Amino acid sequence: MTTRRLAEMKQRGEKIAMLTAYDYSMARLVDQAGMDVILVGDSASNVMAGHVTTLPITLDQMIYHAQCVTRGVERALVVVDLPFGSYQGNSKEALASAIRIMKESGAEAVKMEGGAEIRESIERILSAGIPVMGHLGLTPQSINKFGTYNVRAKEEAEAQKLIDDARMLDEIGCFGMVLEKIPAKLAAEVTAQVSIPTIGIGAGGACDGQVLVLQDMLGVNQGFQPRFLRRYADLATTITGAISHYVEDVKSQDFPNDKEQY
Repeated sequence: MTTRRLAEMKQRGEKIAMLTAYDYSMARLVDQAGMDVILVGDSASNVMAGHVTTLPITLDQMIYHAQCVTRGVERALVVVDLPFGSYQGNSKEALASAIRIMKESGAEAVKMEGGAEIRESIERILSAGIPVMGHLGLTPQSINKFGTYNVRAKEEAEAQKLIDDARMLDEIGCFGMVLEKIPAKLAAEVTAQVSIPTIGIGAGGACDGQVLVLQDMLGVNQGFQPRFLRRYADLATTITGAISHYVEDVKSQDFPNDKEQY
């Protein structure tokens, strides 16, 4: 899977499937299931490290997770989030961060949150031949500015800025963009106006593709239940049940049995 193939998928109306992964074992399964794009998201800060926000995760930690993922992937395009503090306000630092991700992890692209505010950083990274995916709408790295995870761009002024930012990302050469938690009508308008694929998360079905966090859609995280999340499994119950069964078998001396010994 390449950025060019994603563009071709948009042109012919074929939807793009995108999912997060943070380690080798899960990335291998996600890739084998036929995923188009695997995002090594800074959501690892939440689901892997237990932080409340995405802000604490470092560039070194993102590179480590990306290294684990790329070892397990043969088909999907691997995109890595540039973490908070690694690109905002300093385009030279942004390029250095992106280069480290590409050289040390073997991923194919990076993702960055924001529009006009980070244009210089995006353009500098693009000038080095590194593919960039944008991210507009609810941008979790700015949660302390927003103060809430509510739907973004409901007011006309913010909606117009989002449209302008989307056009800018398209014009300067990004290969795609994530639209997070915005009105479905606005996402449809953006998708129709830009030539690059839009990937929605809580942005309706008109986007060119969809993305979810792996642990959320598999039901590992049970406390997170936004409207846009569809659970495809209840692994929390399955896993805790299996572990409890193991504990019981060990304590009752049922495990290991004669066939499970040398």
